[in-house]
Amino acid sequence: MAAYIAEALPEASTSTPTAPRTYAWIVFALTFGLLLSDYMSRQVLNAVFPVLKAEWTLSDTQLGSLSSIVALLVGLLTFPLSVVADRWGRVKSVTLMAALWSLATLGCALAANYNEMFIARFCVGVGEAAYGSVGIALILSIFPAHLRSTLSSAFMAGGPVGSVIGMAFGGVIAAQFGWRWAFGAMAAFGLALVILYALVVREKRLCPHGVNGRVAQRAARPGLRMIFSGLFSSVSVIAAYIGSGLQLFIMAAMLAWLPSFLNRYYDLPTDKAGVGAAVFILIGAVGMIVCGIVTDRLSRANAKRKWTIAMTYSLTSAGLLLLAFQFPPGPAQLVLLGAGMAMVAGTTGPAGAMVANLTPAPIHATAFATLTLANNLLGLAPGPFVTGLIADRVGLMDAMQMVPLVALGAVAAFAVGKRYYAEDLKRIQAQQH
Repeated sequence: MAAYIAEALPEASTSTPTAPRTYAWIVFALTFGLLLSDYMSRQVLNAVFPVLKAEWTLSDTQLGSLSSIVALLVGLLTFPLSVVADRWGRVKSVTLMAALWSLATLGCALAANYNEMFIARFCVGVGEAAYGSVGIALILSIFPAHLRSTLSSAFMAGGPVGSVIGMAFGGVIAAQFGWRWAFGAMAAFGLALVILYALVVREKRLCPHGVNGRVAQRAARPGLRMIFSGLFSSVSVIAAYIGSGLQLFIMAAMLAWLPSFLNRYYDLPTDKAGVGAAVFILIGAVGMIVCGIVTDRLSRANAKRKWTIAMTYSLTSAGLLLLAFQFPPGPAQLVLLGAGMAMVAGTTGPAGAMVANLTPAPIHATAFATLTLANNLLGLAPGPFVTGLIADRVGLMDAMQMVPLVALGAVAAFAVGKRYYAEDLKRIQAQQH
């Protein structure tokens, strides 16, 4: 009966496009560009791990903390700042956040020791805290609902793509001009985009219905009671939060430690290790987009199928990565590593679509903030730090062998979500009508 209900119910479609098509894609491109800047500023650090380790005599735990502090701040602040953005205005919030993280990245370039770098990275985390949730909510509000998995995965692929650019160019710039110039270049790119975004994107152009449309938007802005009741209204949406976060633990560990892995076990210098790691992250980004498109195609007539697809991505990626790290350094290990990376973040699209389907449209920014909270507190923050902590005790190779096991928790969460999804979606749709 549950399967039949899932097939009979269409995906929730509570939002309609509010901007002209061409302008919507321009907004998408600029918002995606800022997400690139977000992750370039965040992940350029990983490319210079070997340099900082040698120059400041840092442990792997300290290096991991410089990476994890950003994700931790994102996790802690994304919810309150997204509530503010839902009520204050998403465009203004996006512009302010991007300016802050770009200036903080400039501060990283000026850091003289570990403590100063930690403070600067703390400020990067504050600036980036709510961008992912507010940005995706803004994007979903101006496109048709049937594109949600594709848009969610395409937008969130900006994370790995930005990481690729940050690590690849950061490593090359650091090798040629020094690590401080690597941070400075990322800061300059971000500040240039902030200026362009402020000139092009306007709240009034996102709503083509003029004053009446904007009045309706303000009237629809949610109260705190609606926000909290909508965020955790079902078992399945909570399962989506948890499953997504646990799966991204693996991606975060790979993002942070692949440059050091290639440096230590393949004897690559900083610039080549950064470029090599960037190739694997790029594979993950392309895989994220492809997985989102595949998910939309396979589940268009049956939204419940997204849960099964997400579980398949988790199990397949974990199996490939576990196998890869059992091999000694060499071509076979690299091939298996690339295959695993292609699917490790494939759950991003299905999880984002499920959260959008299972929460009311007026609180989508806050709902995606809650998803971001789970992603960071369960995955992006602990991933680099825990891996570094283990590496200090047993070595980086053994630590990397343990990381893919976290996918088992993600699979369990997605299985619970699938079990309750049909009845939760039916109840939520009834409430909205």
